[in-house]
Amino acid sequence: MTSFPVRPVARVESALTDLATAPKQGDEGAPPARVVFAPEFHAAAADLRPGDRLVLLTWLHAADRAVQTVHPRGDPDRPATGVFSTRSPDRPNPIGLHTVTVTAAESGSITVTGLEAIDGTPVLDVKPVLGEVAGR
Repeated sequence: MTSFPVRPVARVESALTDLATAPKQGDEGAPPARVVFAPEFHAAAADLRPGDRLVLLTWLHAADRAVQTVHPRGDPDRPATGVFSTRSPDRPNPIGLHTVTVTAAESGSITVTGLEAIDGTPVLDVKPVLGEVAGR
């Protein structure tokens, strides 16, 4: 198979530092977080505004890439399930998908709600949620 090089466009700054205590989804109590863009991508982020709904693609750097089955939500009473049928961060390519809302925008960074990624998580891409960004 072919490999595809990617590079982070930003990093997450968050009070979440431990996978064990981080919420499993952003709407389960994730604190506000900052997304700090690499200087070479400041122009790409210049039009992001408070109220924007975005999809962040992240690289879940603390994930176990060897995992192929999990007990959903870490519940051992649930049957082992292939990771492609779950939202588990542990998977062969640990790409995270997060729908967030921008609450503040500064030069080179945004503050968002709904992001359960831990501090230091690389951000691979940022996309607007479709249907809410007419004209862009």
